[in-house]
Amino acid sequence: MLFRLACAIVSTTALLLDPVGALSQDMLAGIDLNSTEMSTPEMTRADVDALLKASRRDGADQRPADLQAKRLSQLDLSGLDFSGSNLRLAKLNRANLKGARLDRAVLNQAWLIEADLTGASLAKATLLATQMQRAKLGGADLSGARIAADLSGASLVGANLSGADFSADMRNQSMGLMRGVLKSADLRNANLSGANLARADLQFAKLQNANLTNCNLTRADLAGADLSDANLDGADFTDADFTATMLPRPPALTGARNLDKARNLDQARRPFIR
Repeated sequence: MLFRLACAIVSTTALLLDPVGALSQDMLAGIDLNSTEMSTPEMTRADVDALLKASRRDGADQRPADLQAKRLSQLDLSGLDFSGSNLRLAKLNRANLKGARLDRAVLNQAWLIEADLTGASLAKATLLATQMQRAKLGGADLSGARIAADLSGASLVGANLSGADFSADMRNQSMGLMRGVLKSADLRNANLSGANLARADLQFAKLQNANLTNCNLTRADLAGADLSDANLDGADFTDADFTATMLPRPPALTGARNLDKARNLDQARRPFIR
């Protein structure tokens, strides 16, 4: 009962203190994912494949494929090579992108809600204001990517997020604070070593057995998150929020940095010691 009450308080506080997150949810509430704009593709897989191959011809004149604002939702695009492509504002909701290559691709303001990117490669991709709620990214490679995207409820089990930058964009706040949102995301066994998670929203995220070595978690929101068995060596928790956070067993905390500067550490949940 006390834990449920704590979770309710955390959720209510989040809405009051994080109007940007609330705004994101409100925006989705008004979106019909079954509408023609959000669910019906304007190209076939063959069309997309041909465009991608054409962009790779004639080495001297090679240009990234331009798929900006294209409607590609629900297409089977598995295994295709989108490396370096411009997918800004593209609609890829519920698309099958298993094993696709999106290295260095620009996916700013794209829609990938419930898209399947299992095993895909997005190394050094750019994802700013990208909508990726409930996307499947198990085993995906997002190393070195810039990710100020909404990944609420997404599955990133075993994903490689080493060196990824989820931090808030403090220079461009005309539409509110843009940052990585991993609320209720599944990050079990994920590699987040060296990632920048400053100000990232990790409320209720599953981080069991995740590699958080040398992460920057300054001012990150870890309320309700589960850090059981996570590797925290060198992770910086300056001003991070630990309200109702499940901590790993004591030996795992010894290598963490600036825990004494975290907020609400006294409200964190402690594991049972057998």
